Amino acid sequence: MKLAFIVDPLDDFKIYKDTTFAIMREAAARGHQLYAMQQEDLTWRKGVVAADAGRLHLTGEKEPWYRLDAASETPLERFDAVLMRKDPPFDMEYVYSTYLLELAEAQGARIFNRPRAIRDYNEKMAIARFAQFTAPSLVTRKESLIREFLAEHGDIILKPLDGMGGTSVFRVHQEDHNVNVIIETLTHYGRRTIMAQRFIPEIRDGDKRVLLIGGEPVPYSLARIPKEGETRGNLAAGATGVARGLTARDREIAAALGPPLFQEGLLLVGLDVIGDYLTEVNVTSPTCFQEITQQTGFNVAGMMLDAIEKSP
Repeated sequence: MKLAFIVDPLDDFKIYKDTTFAIMREAAARGHQLYAMQQEDLTWRKGVVAADAGRLHLTGEKEPWYRLDAASETPLERFDAVLMRKDPPFDMEYVYSTYLLELAEAQGARIFNRPRAIRDYNEKMAIARFAQFTAPSLVTRKESLIREFLAEHGDIILKPLDGMGGTSVFRVHQEDHNVNVIIETLTHYGRRTIMAQRFIPEIRDGDKRVLLIGGEPVPYSLARIPKEGETRGNLAAGATGVARGLTARDREIAAALGPPLFQEGLLLVGLDVIGDYLTEVNVTSPTCFQEITQQTGFNVAGMMLDAIEKSP
């Protein structure tokens, strides 16, 4: 198979932990051809969606870990699969890329994850589709409603709908003297919609990343345990990742979400679960493959390639 990857700059990869690299390595081991491109390489010209893509060769070394042939303009439909692995932020350039990829899909390209599904599933808002699994939550830009929510629950989390890696996530207590400025900052004085969630004390045991591949759960999660003095369970915020077998509740959530998300065209999804509650549905560029594989021996990238190879 010819597999094309839409990625961030290759020189920025941390290959000891990068999930996209793990997928590339597994694909190369199976004899598939790899190609790499970036967002800016996508074009719609003469009615065809194409990209300046270069053949990618893995060297097996730490530095340099790759060799990239000269890029040539190639219609996306000529690849057997195109993997959208550009990291957030999910800004308008990301949206424009999904428009181009959706056009390519109509021309016969196989895109993972499906562009429309990436747009439709905001990683924070998507939990509203599965409210039976969530802690009490609120989405609004109104300060009065946020204050009512805080008064009701006493200890809450506030976060932007377009954040990543724990950026701009605040824990707020009713007695907090900075409530006003936090709400004003996050909502831009009522001009930006945010999410509030009741604080879940089980965060002390980790923010679990439960991976779904082809609608099925990976049998291990990665519990991201906040560092001392933190409430954010994000590896980017200094959390420690510990692989664990799925709990009965993890499996219940995965069983309910896996099939419909896969049917929507989401081949790879990362569910965030704290305690018994679903907190986010990650669809842009889910990670944690290498950490789970290194700690458990389960070949997550192998499961991913199996799903790509079997997809119609």
